[in-house]
Order: sequence, then structure tokens, then C-alpha cells
Amino acid sequence: MEINVFQAVLLGLFACLASMPGLGGTSIGNYTLGRPLVAGLVVGIILGDVTLGIIVGMAIQVVYIALVTPGGTVSADVRAACYIGIPLAMIAIKGNPALAADPSGADAAALATTLGATCGTLGAILFYGTATVNLAWQAMGWKWLEKGDTHKLYLVDMVLPWISHILCSFIPTFVIVYFGGDMVTTLLNSLPMDGIPMKTLFAVGSLLPCVGIAILLKQVITKATDFLPFFFGFTLAAVMGCNLIACSAIACFFALIKFELSKIESKLEKVGTTGAITASVDDDEEEEDI
Repeated sequence: MEINVFQAVLLGLFACLASMPGLGGTSIGNYTLGRPLVAGLVVGIILGDVTLGIIVGMAIQVVYIALVTPGGTVSADVRAACYIGIPLAMIAIKGNPALAADPSGADAAALATTLGATCGTLGAILFYGTATVNLAWQAMGWKWLEKGDTHKLYLVDMVLPWISHILCSFIPTFVIVYFGGDMVTTLLNSLPMDGIPMKTLFAVGSLLPCVGIAILLKQVITKATDFLPFFFGFTLAAVMGCNLIACSAIACFFALIKFELSKIESKLEKVGTTGAITASVDDDEEEEDI
């Protein structure tokens, strides 16, 4: 698999769009296009292999499933993991016969997560670079505001940031994905699959999803019983052989049951409160009659 100039341009463009948190009211930018699962579909369409793109996107999504950026602090940039890591992982898998034979296997997933994490760490530099360049536009905006040129403020919000994204998103993505295929092929040829370096790479990559799941658990688990629905999904997958779609459908059914039960509990609480108030009023009336 080779990436031509047109495909590299499209990947660079989507990297820019994925780095904009407010694009389309947060429904198109970073919160959608910047998710590895969605990016896997986009990259798969661009490179002509949707199945492999989604498989690689799912592997990387597990690593970043609970990534948050509190106060603008980022440990990794998902944009780079999506539009640099996914294409490179697809090239690497396609270029290796052993991985290409089983792209959904553990070795391919480990390679994808490792490349995604590596590109994500590199992308953190690009993230801070974008923020640093944006400071220049903000300074210009303050000067225009002080002069009363409010009609120019839309440039600070809609036009000038594109320069930052072109410098720190488009150009790096274009260069890496366009020239990265040969580097990945050289790397795989120089490091045999049964060698210690590649085994170490796969071992580290296999542990990365555990980190993402652990971060997710830390956010959603508040008491011991919360582990039960979490492990129930793994039980369905292991015992019944359910895939992600089947597990999601079953989860929706149980979510509906919980929602209905919560409505019943809410009604019972209201009835109990109303009954207590009525009983209190009746007691007061009886006291007044006496």
C-alpha cells in the first residue's frame, strides 16, 4: 500500500479539521473527526481499505478511550494518532505478509496501538505548537479590540487559526504519511517479526489498551458493584461470542430497563413525599379541631 500526493493532502486536511474543537458546534471537529474509530473509517475510505481502517481505528480507540485534556494539558494528541498513526499502521500491516494474513489479530493490534501511541506522543508537540502560534493571533485581536476594530475579530476566530493548523497539522501530517511508508517498510525489513525488538514492541503495545481501560474505570466506577456491568460485557464476548455490535445492543436493553426502574423509583419517592405531607396536614387539622 502506497500513499499518493492526493491521499496525503486529504489526510492533512482532515488532521486540520480534527484539531478544531469548535468546528460545527463541536459535532464535526475534534469531538468526532478526532476520534480514532471515526478516523479509521475516514482513513479507510481515503486509502481504499475501509475494513482495515476500522480495525486499526478500534485498536487505537481503546488506548485513548478516556483521554481528557484538563486545562489544555495533553499527554498525547489523538489527532496525530488518528491521521498519522492509522495510515502508518495500515501501511505496516499491509506490507507484512504475516500481519496482512490476520489484520484483526493480536500482533496487528499491538503494532497499531504502538504506532498510534508513538504518533500521539509526537502530536503533543504539534498541539502545543498550534497553541503557541495562536497566541500571535490573540495579541492581534486585543489590539484591534482596543482600537475599536471589532469587525476584524472574526479573523482571529475563523481565518488566522488556519495558518496555525496548516503549519502544525497539515504540513507534518502530509510529510510523514507521504514519506512514511518507505520508513515503515525499512523498519519492518530490518526488524524481523521473531526478533527481540519486535516482540518487545508487541508486548508494550498489548499493554497500552489496559491503560485506556484503567483510566475509564477510574472515571466511571464509584462503588464495587459498578464492576458488575463492566465485566458483564467481557463475559458476553467470551462465553457467548458476541461482537461489539451485539454487546452494544444488549447494553442498550439493560440501559432501558435501568431507565424505567429509575422512573418508577422517582414516582414512588414523589408519592411517598406527597403522602407524608398529606398526613402532616391531616394531623394539623385534627389538632385544630380538638
